[in-house]
Amino acid sequence: MRVAGRLAADVLDMIGEHVVPGITTDELDRICHQHITEKQGAIPAPLNYRGFPKSICTSVNHVVCHGIPGDRTLKSGDAINIDITVIKDGFHGDTSRMFFVGKPAIQAERLSAVAFESMWLGIEQIAPGKRLGDIGEAIQKNVEKNRFSVVREYCGHGIGRVFHEDPQVLHYGKAGTGLELQAGMTMTVEPMVNAGKRHVRLLPDGWTVVTKDHKLSAQWEHTVLITDSGYEVLTLGADDR
Repeated sequence: MRVAGRLAADVLDMIGEHVVPGITTDELDRICHQHITEKQGAIPAPLNYRGFPKSICTSVNHVVCHGIPGDRTLKSGDAINIDITVIKDGFHGDTSRMFFVGKPAIQAERLSAVAFESMWLGIEQIAPGKRLGDIGEAIQKNVEKNRFSVVREYCGHGIGRVFHEDPQVLHYGKAGTGLELQAGMTMTVEPMVNAGKRHVRLLPDGWTVVTKDHKLSAQWEHTVLITDSGYEVLTLGADDR
């Protein structure tokens, strides 16, 4: 899991310089696919997962999650979440980051910062004996304090040899409730935070999720190991290590 996590983070470290005006999300997918398969000798987990047609997810502006790379050309001012999951030696590493194309809008920058901060506040709750609700409450309180909203239909998840497994890691909730955390568990924490209301809708392609009010959304994600004394983040980027 440590190896898979590091590889996933390395893909995000690599792709950042390519997120520029004029590139298409399909080109970002091609660059990431080539890096994962040829340089890392790994497998892009999303490709053909339940019929998903690409190797990464690219969610731009009001797209909440699971955006399918295509012919959309990025322009200055766009905000994009790139979500990477790699499989190495049978184990999954899953992480996502926000990137800005050119100069970001002030609201997009603030929304991304709150999503990032909220993810970390959730992660900092993780330790043996704590409960899933502790993670959810910490995230929800910080998001709503900043007058944004937490998406409830999509959540973090257990991960290991399987891409998505129990438990579901909700990004809202009540401290002291839910499953008790135990050392050795691995899970993702990945709050989706909307600038407007929390409500979302699924597009006809069966994957792309957008905000109902078309306001911006932001997301950050890490894969986390619960250790004997707390937590270890397995998907830290080069700047975080």
